Amino acid sequence: MNLQLQPQQPPTDSSSLSMTTFSTQFLSHTLNFRNHPNHTSRHSYPNFVTSSTPLLNEGNANIRRTRINQAQIRVNETRPKLDQNYDLMKALDRSCKSGKYDESLYSLQQMVNRGYNPDVVLCTKLIKGFFNSKKIEKAIQVLEILEKHGEPDVFAYTAVINGFCKSDRDDAANKVLDRMKKRGLAPNVVTYNILIGNLCGRGKLDLALRVMDQLLKDNCRPTVVTYTILIKATIIEAGIDKAMKLLDEMLSRGFRPNTYTYNILLKSLLNEGKWEAGKSLMSDMLDKGCEPSSVTYNTLIGSLCRAGKIGEAENVLKNMKKTGLAPDVVTYNILIGNLCGRGKLDLALRVMDQLLKDNCRPTVVTYTILIKATIIEGGIDKAMKLLDEMSSRGIRPNTYTYTILLKSLLNEGKWEAGKSLISDMSDKGCEPNSVTYNTLISAFCKEGKVNLAIECLDNMISDGRLPDIVCYSSILASLCSSGQVGEALNIFEKRGKVGCPPNASSYHILFVALWNSGNKIRALRMILEMLSKGIDPDEFTYNSLISCLCRDGLVDQAIELLVDMMESHKFQPTVISYNAVIRVLCKVQRVIDAIEVLAAMNQRGCLPNETTYLLLIQGIGFGGWRNDAMELANSLVNMDAISEDSFKRWNKTFHAIDAHKELAVSE
Repeated sequence: MNLQLQPQQPPTDSSSLSMTTFSTQFLSHTLNFRNHPNHTSRHSYPNFVTSSTPLLNEGNANIRRTRINQAQIRVNETRPKLDQNYDLMKALDRSCKSGKYDESLYSLQQMVNRGYNPDVVLCTKLIKGFFNSKKIEKAIQVLEILEKHGEPDVFAYTAVINGFCKSDRDDAANKVLDRMKKRGLAPNVVTYNILIGNLCGRGKLDLALRVMDQLLKDNCRPTVVTYTILIKATIIEAGIDKAMKLLDEMLSRGFRPNTYTYNILLKSLLNEGKWEAGKSLMSDMLDKGCEPSSVTYNTLIGSLCRAGKIGEAENVLKNMKKTGLAPDVVTYNILIGNLCGRGKLDLALRVMDQLLKDNCRPTVVTYTILIKATIIEGGIDKAMKLLDEMSSRGIRPNTYTYTILLKSLLNEGKWEAGKSLISDMSDKGCEPNSVTYNTLISAFCKEGKVNLAIECLDNMISDGRLPDIVCYSSILASLCSSGQVGEALNIFEKRGKVGCPPNASSYHILFVALWNSGNKIRALRMILEMLSKGIDPDEFTYNSLISCLCRDGLVDQAIELLVDMMESHKFQPTVISYNAVIRVLCKVQRVIDAIEVLAAMNQRGCLPNETTYLLLIQGIGFGGWRNDAMELANSLVNMDAISEDSFKRWNKTFHAIDAHKELAVSE
């Protein structure tokens, strides 16, 4: 198509002016047209502006210039104030998006100080930002500005209520709810769901049910989310039976439970072994057109596996496939994990084969379960082959996978293989965690390689890992058993600097080592230091003290400590404590006192063991009452308190002693 451009003819009357309509789309590059700051709408902007400016081809250039200048003056008079509002709005929005909420609040204050109405959407974003930043007072300040200078809506108040609920300030949330109602705004179901969810999450089901009643009084219709929140909390606090009643109420009000609702009910029923009720629920679920999800089937399969019904679990898996729902890796992991836990590694490996046939990709969890079971049933070598298979499939082992393999290798003394595994772990960018380091330290200590254990401890600390009490106790025990008590004390003193305070077990290890090395004064100071730091002695500490006192013949002090232990409300003496005292009393021929300790032992409900009775038989026999000792032994063997072998051994011993004495007298 050819278009002919005709030159426009100028009007003959130079004084005639035309009223022309311009679209703001074409004026946006030259004139700033904005809403008046007092305009109530945030979304409506004029699409067209009417101007009395003459067309450029009109006559009388002087008139044209005058009218253009007048229009420009009028625009320039309004532009600064409007531009400032627009700039402040942009600054508020920009700072809010970048998380600079204090800057946003400053921009908001500048806006209202200049007479502009705050934007409720931006203010709501700012409220949420301050609550997320734990700046609650500033969030309240934004709401107050919005109430004073603007029009807060339900979403703004709901954001404040949500923030208070997450901050565990229920009273403040309820006050905001009241403020909201006084302004004529009715809370919506989202508002109520937030309140109900917060109360349920904090174990306040009764209060949550009251809020539910208020929701109904306010003619606000609950949703499936409302009921699901309450059902979940009711299962925890009141049990599955009451939760099922809530389900009935939900259905009576015309609400259809969703898959998530059915899943949490099904899980609870099956966990309590209510299989028939679970089947009925699934049937009801299907009747109402609610399709089970993979989570539903996984819940059912997991419960069946835990109950030992592996065959039924496999049937559920088959039915799952028939419905067209493909099992996911979680489904297979549940089956594999339960089979491995029951020592059925062969069946677990078959399930693994089925997983691969179904084009389902195994995860690091899948292989780690199998590796752990293989170590127990097939040995470390087969487990290492599984690691190779895992890597060949492009699945990276995690720290836990490496740690269980490393522990097994070191326990079998395969140090070179362990080093190679650590190197492989490092090459793959897998950082060791505290469990990995503890595994290494424990293995080094068992092998007597305490210097390597200390080096590993230093590496652990330099890597930013905090050693735990078990780690330090292993090193302290290893050092003390090898006679390096001084080095053990150095390690003990350094531990507090890395944030691992000592406990009673640590003091117990050092006390025994110092006492056995002959440094009894330093050993007793360790006990005093422990008490001064507010660390209560445990039964091991008491037993160690009693044993040490008894070995050194400090019998009365040992008895005092035993009595102190008996009067303790935290723990009572064990058979080990009593036997230590009975042994030393018999040794110094205080048999009557030993019998009294036995009586106290029985009175306090601590049953003597065979060692207790043998100590008494020995004490009575060596005290010169061998006939009495054998009569006691004969009674005890008839009561099955001591063995026949023990009876024969002592009978032979006492006869040998008597024969030796008779021979000595005859000579």
